[in-house]
Amino acid sequence: MSRVVVTGLGLVTSLGNDLASTWDALIQGKSGIGEITAYDTSKHRVHFGGQVKDFDPTLYMDRKEIRRNDAYEQLAIATTKQALAQSQLQITAENADEIGVYIGSGIGGLETLHDQFKVLHEKGPDRISPFFINMMIIDGAPGIVSILTGAKGPNWAAVSACATSGNTLGEAWETIRRGDAQAMIAGGAEKAITPIAMAAFDNMHALSRHNENYQEASRPFDALRDGFVMGEGAAMLILEDLDFAKARGAHILAEIVGYASTGDANHVTAPAPGGEGLVRAMRRALKKAGLRPEDVDYINAHGTSTPFNDSNETQAIKTVFGEHAYRIAVSSTKSMTGHTLGAAGAVEAVISIQTILNGIIPPTINLHHPDPECDLDYVPHEARHATVNVVMSNSMGFGGHNTSLIFKRYEE
Repeated sequence: MSRVVVTGLGLVTSLGNDLASTWDALIQGKSGIGEITAYDTSKHRVHFGGQVKDFDPTLYMDRKEIRRNDAYEQLAIATTKQALAQSQLQITAENADEIGVYIGSGIGGLETLHDQFKVLHEKGPDRISPFFINMMIIDGAPGIVSILTGAKGPNWAAVSACATSGNTLGEAWETIRRGDAQAMIAGGAEKAITPIAMAAFDNMHALSRHNENYQEASRPFDALRDGFVMGEGAAMLILEDLDFAKARGAHILAEIVGYASTGDANHVTAPAPGGEGLVRAMRRALKKAGLRPEDVDYINAHGTSTPFNDSNETQAIKTVFGEHAYRIAVSSTKSMTGHTLGAAGAVEAVISIQTILNGIIPPTINLHHPDPECDLDYVPHEARHATVNVVMSNSMGFGGHNTSLIFKRYEE
C-alpha cells in the first residue's frame, strides 16, 4: 500500500476566508458566531450562526460561473484553488487521469433550492433555472471542480451527514493507497444557514437558542450546553502518493496514516450509548495506522455542544484510550467555528494538520461549567503550545455515521 501525504490546504470558515486568517482567530480563541444577516430571522427562535463573512467569489471564478453555481459550490471551488496554490500541483494533460476529486456536502445547494421554490410559486414552472439541478445536487461540487481544474481521475461525492468529509478524505486516502490515483482533491463544503434549514434543526431541538449571548452558545462539554450552533464553510486538502509528491519536489505538510468508518445501527439522531460506534471507528483507525493509543497527542473532537454527543464522545475516548485519555489534549474547534455539518470533517482535518505544523492546540472556548460526565482535558479557553506528532480527528453524523482520521508528522 502506498503512503499518502498532504501537500495543500484550503479553508473558508466563519472566522476567515482563508487558512491564515482562520488559524490566527482559532489560536486567539475568537468566536465566529454572529447575528444572521442572510435573511429576516424575526419569525425564528434562533437568530445567530457561524456565517461566512465578506466572501468574494470573483477571486476564484468568473461571473458566469458564479451565477451557475450555488454558494456551497463556490466555497468548494475557492478552497480547492487555495489548496492547489499551496501544493503547487499542476494538473496537465499528462497527469490528469491520475488526479481525482472527492467532495461531499451534508445538504448541498440548499440556498438554490429555497430560492427556486419561491420562483416556482411566484412566477411559475417556466421560470425555474435550467442550472437548478446542477446547483442543488451534492455531486455538483466535485463535478464543477473537476471541470475547472481538469482533474480526470476518480470523481465522487459523499453524503453521510456530519461525517461526510471525514469519509471523502478517508476514501481519497484509500483510493491513492490502492493505486487508483496518484493525487486527490478531497474535502467538503456547506452553506446551510437558510430559513428552512435553521427552522428544521431548531424544531428538532438540535440548535442552541442562546440569542442573548450567542458568542458563548457553542459550548462543547459544558454542563449548560443546549445544542449546536450552525456554521458554514469549506475545506479542501491535496492528498498525494508519497513517491508522486517527492518526484515533483512537493513540500509535504503531513501524512495520513489511519481512517475508519462505522455505523451505529441505533437511532436516526442520537449516537449509540457510550459512543460504541465511534469506539469501533477509532480502534480500527489506530489498527490501520499501526499505532498504539498512547501514541496519540491530540484529538480534535466532534464536540458539537449537544447534550448527547459530548458525553458519548467523551465515554468513547475513555473506552479506547483508557488512562491515557486523561493525558491527551482534546478540543472542539466548533466552539469557535460553529458546526459546518458536511464540511466539518475536512475543516477539522485542516486544523489538525495545523496543530502538527505549528505546535499549537486550539482551545475549547466557552467551557465555563464543566460537565462531570465530561472530565477530560479539553484545552479550555486558551490555546496551548505543545509538540504534536499524531492527531486523531473524529466526526459523527445523523443516521449513525462515524469516521476517525489519523494524521502524523511526516518523516522520511
